[in-house]
Amino acid sequence: MLLQQIIFGIVSVQCAGLLSFSLTPIVRVLAYKIGAIDVPRDDRRMHQIPIPRIGGLAIFISFFLTTLVSCEISGTLISIWAGGALLVFIGILDDKKSLNPWIKLIFQLLAAGIAVFENIKIEHINLFGTQIDFGFMSIPITIIWIVGMTNAINLIDGLDGLACGVSAICSVSLFTIALLFAEPQFAILTGIIAGCCIGFLPFNTNPAKIFLGDSGALFLGYAFSILSISGVFKLHTMLAFMIPFIVFGLPLLDTILAFFRRIFHGKNPFSGDRKHIHHRLVDMGFGHKQSVRILYAICGILGISAIMFTDRNLFRAGIIVIAALVIFIVLFLLLKNPATRPLTGLGNFDTKEEKADPDPKDVPGGTDEKKEENGKEKMKSEEKK
Repeated sequence: MLLQQIIFGIVSVQCAGLLSFSLTPIVRVLAYKIGAIDVPRDDRRMHQIPIPRIGGLAIFISFFLTTLVSCEISGTLISIWAGGALLVFIGILDDKKSLNPWIKLIFQLLAAGIAVFENIKIEHINLFGTQIDFGFMSIPITIIWIVGMTNAINLIDGLDGLACGVSAICSVSLFTIALLFAEPQFAILTGIIAGCCIGFLPFNTNPAKIFLGDSGALFLGYAFSILSISGVFKLHTMLAFMIPFIVFGLPLLDTILAFFRRIFHGKNPFSGDRKHIHHRLVDMGFGHKQSVRILYAICGILGISAIMFTDRNLFRAGIIVIAALVIFIVLFLLLKNPATRPLTGLGNFDTKEEKADPDPKDVPGGTDEKKEENGKEKMKSEEKK
């Protein structure tokens, strides 16, 4: 019986990936037909040519069809279907013709209301074995979480393959956690989302042939918010409520920083800017693919840390988190410094041929060797003369 469930789950994930891969070219043609094209008109855009951008429609249809035939109908699934369809609809309209941010917020609140109506609420959290009930505050807390997560994925969708790849990594992290706690329904849903994202990635990686658009980013963020409420928040571990914050740490951090940054500068918190984490990496001199890989690595480290937090031994989890944090800080400082960045070897990945190593005179202890080499070349030149 268990073997059958595993095989059925694997087939479902493969089905989601194949559907997403197969539907994307069709959706791309549709984008051209309806004029849902992202034309680079400001410095926030990292692409130079118009790109179709309703790729989220392929992901949503793939998710819907796969879950329809492979999952039990539940409040969680109905919420993702209904609320997701609403957000995909408004996302397509926004991809076609940019809408007022407040209009999109209203639709996000409506989608959150669908989840609350289906009794998807953060009613309590577990803190070191103690259950803390939220009572009447559960509804506003739930709505804030859903709207926040919905926008979090959307805000990091600034580089080819970034939001989709991060979503895939987060899905795998949640899938692993679901397996650890023997939650088959939760596992298959997160696995299907991962399959949908992986199937779409070949068309979305740099240079992208199609973007997720608001239709895809809003749907993925919304789906993650629902799954985290119905799955992770209800786990019986000492710090279960911390797991989704760690898994989605990258998009949540970027969203929080953007929100307060815009308010501090007297701007609309929902207005766009070019100060997101991925923009800063590009401005530091990293290539498009380099920046995406760095953020993938950060997201992966956070996912591993979250999985470790499911263990009752917080000491082991703490070691992993601290080690990851130290490594990230040291690596960031090395990459931030133009003098040490080439020495890391991380600057050679975007070219077909690897760049030469740094000039020995730029490497500590390399000056004498360089002088000796120059001396030999000078002697050979004089002999020829």
